[in-house]
Amino acid sequence: MGVPAIDAQVPLRGRGRELAALEQVLATARAGSSAVLVLRGEAGIGKTALLDHAADRAVGFRTVSVAGVEAEMELPFAGLQQLCAPLLDRLHQLPGPQRDALSVAFGLQEGRAGREGQEGQEGQEGRAGEAPTRFLVGLAVIGLLAGAVGDRPLACLVDDAQWLDDGSLRVLAFVARRLMAEPVALVFALREPGEGDDRALAGLPELIVEGLGEPDARALLASAVRAPLDPLVRDRIVAEAHGNPMALLQAPHALKPAELAGGFALPGRHPVASGIETAVHQRLQSLPRDSRRLLLTAAAEPTGDVDLLWRAAGLQAIPAGAAAPAEAAELVEFGTRVRFHHPLVRSAVYRRTSAPDRRAAHRALAEATDPRRDPDRRAWHRAHAAARPDEGVAVDLERSACRAQGRGGAAAAASFLRRAAELTPDPAHRVTRALAAAQAETDAGGTDQALNLLAVAEAGPLDDLQHARIERLRARLVFSRVRGSDAPRLLLDAARRLAPLDAALARDTLLEAVGAAFFAGRLGEGPGPREVAEAALAGPAPPTPPRMVDILLDSITTLIIDGHAAGVDALRHALHTVRQEQESGATDADRHWLWLASRVTPEPLAPELWDDDAWHELAAGAVGIAREAGALAVLPMALTYQACFQVHAGEFGTAAALIDEATAISEAVGGVPMMYTSLVLSAWRGRESEALDLIGTTSDEVRARGEGRALGLAEYATAVLYNGLGRYDAALAAATSACRYEDLGLFGWALVELIEAAARSGHPEAATPALDELTTRTRACGTEWALGTEALSRALLSDDRAAEALYQEAVEHLGRCRIAVHLSRARLLYGEWLRRRNRRQESRTQLRLAYEAFSRIGADGFAERARRELSATGETVRKRTVGVTSELTSQEAQIAGLAGAGHTNAEIAAQLFISPRTVEWHLGNVFTKLGVGSRRQLRSLPSP
Repeated sequence: MGVPAIDAQVPLRGRGRELAALEQVLATARAGSSAVLVLRGEAGIGKTALLDHAADRAVGFRTVSVAGVEAEMELPFAGLQQLCAPLLDRLHQLPGPQRDALSVAFGLQEGRAGREGQEGQEGQEGRAGEAPTRFLVGLAVIGLLAGAVGDRPLACLVDDAQWLDDGSLRVLAFVARRLMAEPVALVFALREPGEGDDRALAGLPELIVEGLGEPDARALLASAVRAPLDPLVRDRIVAEAHGNPMALLQAPHALKPAELAGGFALPGRHPVASGIETAVHQRLQSLPRDSRRLLLTAAAEPTGDVDLLWRAAGLQAIPAGAAAPAEAAELVEFGTRVRFHHPLVRSAVYRRTSAPDRRAAHRALAEATDPRRDPDRRAWHRAHAAARPDEGVAVDLERSACRAQGRGGAAAAASFLRRAAELTPDPAHRVTRALAAAQAETDAGGTDQALNLLAVAEAGPLDDLQHARIERLRARLVFSRVRGSDAPRLLLDAARRLAPLDAALARDTLLEAVGAAFFAGRLGEGPGPREVAEAALAGPAPPTPPRMVDILLDSITTLIIDGHAAGVDALRHALHTVRQEQESGATDADRHWLWLASRVTPEPLAPELWDDDAWHELAAGAVGIAREAGALAVLPMALTYQACFQVHAGEFGTAAALIDEATAISEAVGGVPMMYTSLVLSAWRGRESEALDLIGTTSDEVRARGEGRALGLAEYATAVLYNGLGRYDAALAAATSACRYEDLGLFGWALVELIEAAARSGHPEAATPALDELTTRTRACGTEWALGTEALSRALLSDDRAAEALYQEAVEHLGRCRIAVHLSRARLLYGEWLRRRNRRQESRTQLRLAYEAFSRIGADGFAERARRELSATGETVRKRTVGVTSELTSQEAQIAGLAGAGHTNAEIAAQLFISPRTVEWHLGNVFTKLGVGSRRQLRSLPSP
């Protein structure tokens, strides 16, 4: 039948806003800075045309591009490899770890898991490397893009981002957030939310591409149709297209010329993508059978490899002449690569073909794929070609899953294992694979898929251990979704069921249950930490020698059951073990438990032991391990942990920079930002309105998520805020609430706030039992921090003769530890005590030291409290001036500090996950703001 032609050079109409935004992005890159834009809209709305326009307008740019392909979503870093392929000639210029990470991710060399999965195979090329993570791959891509700039800017265009594999999308989102001073334009195009996991791009500059207005829609339709068009048909097409350009261009092809001119009704309303696929399918049906088979094979092979396509075509006896009709129909181009005119054309070709024909195409592609060069893609094609369960294909998929883990593709590994389970003929073996797939999906964050796989496993013959493993996985999935609620109970039940079957896994699960119970805290509805600890005590004994997880579990059990006096030695042993692991380098098996340790052991237990040296070392070590491993799921936690130490050390600027970094990484990987240290920092800064807003918002969020420990932290922060402001009744109320539940690592801090607030508000009866509880803890620990804190709290409740000696003792002890804010606080309290005894000269010395210290670090509430006391002594207090570094952003302050300490741009870039060019750009701003001209001058500046 006759098909009306579409003008291939149809101009962009009604896109003034979008074109201006693209021009701005390109102009910014031309000027030397990076720019990012996310184009979002429904299928066929014109996003691809806008990207093509950007490519045409990028005169003088080097341009690289990639289009996500739905069939490749499970192949790790497939999209990223296609985008970076033109730049890999610069791979050798990257630092070794980044070069190795990218090489392993792209399959240029093997990762550890891949190497283990192919033991005995000969002739493997490339040097084996560690399995990379998105973090290291992201750093490598930043370096690759920065190195590719040269003397001209770079344009990176990403179409159909919703169909990129998870690793590629998250790495590119990470890169988009970290590029600053490079002349790089990065433009994403993707469908509306709900079509693919695009949360990684949330927060980036975004432009919604909407439908055309009616005048532009009519003009576009008129320019595309060269046949008589009945006005009624035209109006219906325009109305049903809703301004969607692809629908306008494709809808007429569903009608014969006579129908266009005769005014016959179009089909009823349906989704745009479905309508487009129908139109393409009708055009497809007019082609010779061999052309249709060639198009189907091309659609099933998403890499665009022409040689592979023609090998597969030859295996199906498709002649070379089959290409011409397909190209003439303006569906595809066969050049150096296969290129469909629009992604929806590929989708329509593939989806509107029968399942047997699709399997035949995949079978041919599998046979045409080199099993040594690309075993994973071959296995994937074999899986799509399988019409029934096939053990051989399932085995290949298991091997592919192992290689995917070696390349850092957790989601791909889960997908391979899921398909392997589906293709397993033996029911018992299918259960084993379904459980492995469910575990992989759980680790990869695929909650829904994991639940589906658990249902598959439960349908098969299960032994007792498999039943218990399913119970554990379900408990972990509950914890991942709601944090508190039933998670502790479910994990504890799973541990009890595992105990007679797998002692090691049972103890692992008990430690997870302890973590869940601490996490739920006062909001927990199930067993609390003590019940879990009692179960651990009655459970399986640890192996000999014990693993790190066993030492952690036993130490926390001792703490909970026997109390602080008896538990201190066990806690010290646990901390010592973790510190040794950090120094020596944890094994792969222990990396997970280092993560758990960072949440359950060092963070709460180092403060629980009042051990500032251990806290400092563990904080730096945790960040170092996470950076080295590229563990993006762990790194925000470790950075937050280190930031909290920096708050107590009086380094507020460094703490803020670490919090910003943790937030940026969490957003880049789609995680929930860690707000805990932000609460503490805001409280110590003493800006009431800002702090209360943050505390209120965070309290609502954590209550909804069941994070009871975070709620206790919010109450502690409120008490710090009000004590700093001198509003002791409000501080007492908040501290009393914080002390109603013994949150590990926080309870001692809250006791300190309660004692000061009670003593200053005239309620010593509330302070006395709190002091007794505090003393039990501090004397068992015996550190300078602990003894200084106890002396200060005791001084508040002592008579004059004892108080002075205790204040002096507190200053001496705290002066020998790293916890600077508490030393300044001791001086403030001592100065206040001296002033009230009319010892003005002596009080001025202490108050002036406190005021200067609090002013320098930015503890505004405590600084104002010290200023008022100084004024009361009769001293004229110089008006507080803003420090020279206060104009700097938190990242500028951190870069200034590192540069002043002698670090090179490359070293700073590696530490902060940015490029050296961005470091240079920030330093330029630092020099301008501070009026300095060299790094040497930065050394003499005060801390931010």
